[in-house]
Amino acid sequence: MSAHCQVTGRKPGFGKSVSHSHVRTNRRWDPNIQRKTYFLPSEGRRITLRLSATGIKTIDRDGIEAVVARLRARGEKI
Repeated sequence: MSAHCQVTGRKPGFGKSVSHSHVRTNRRWDPNIQRKTYFLPSEGRRITLRLSATGIKTIDRDGIEAVVARLRARGEKI
């Protein structure tokens, strides 16, 4: 499963980890991605989305119907 939020588009950030001796090694900061299932009343079915914590809050605020409409307008398959 890729570390990519379907609602917000949040992806991993990349950078360097710096040790006490100042040796730099590559690292990545993954977003808090979770699988969440929602019921779509208009279609009478459930959908599973890969969401970051911010994406879950967005759905709580705007509603699942509005968010799914935005995803479909963007061309994403659900």
